[in-house]
Amino acid sequence: MQALDTNVLARFYCDDPHDVEAKRQRPIARRVVLETPSLYVPLSVVLELEWVMRGFYEIEVEGVCSVMEHLLGMPHVTVERWEAVKDAVELHRQGLDFADALHWASSRGCDSVITFDKQFARVAQRQGAKPPVVLPV
Repeated sequence: MQALDTNVLARFYCDDPHDVEAKRQRPIARRVVLETPSLYVPLSVVLELEWVMRGFYEIEVEGVCSVMEHLLGMPHVTVERWEAVKDAVELHRQGLDFADALHWASSRGCDSVITFDKQFARVAQRQGAKPPVVLPV
């Protein structure tokens, strides 16, 4: 099994016609992702990939969710904590920031998630998040 770094997945999923190096690397990334028999994607790479797609490539929520679902659906790819990533995708579609959604989904065995982020707590509460997302007093 081979582990993937974020930049390989970014080249695979994001077309950047203005970057000469990216243009050269894209077919290599496609070959690596499609032809390597067994791939592993660490949870940190998933989080960074979302950040790159949103922050650098300005991909909207649905585009990010589609990429994550595609990645999760590739039979030769193992995504660390795939259940949490799957749940985070759905929560992201419902309005939760992807990173917050992933933090929450990765905390399922806990009594609560404590945050100072009022928006995270408000959206999670509206969705009936279990464990609850709470603000400390």
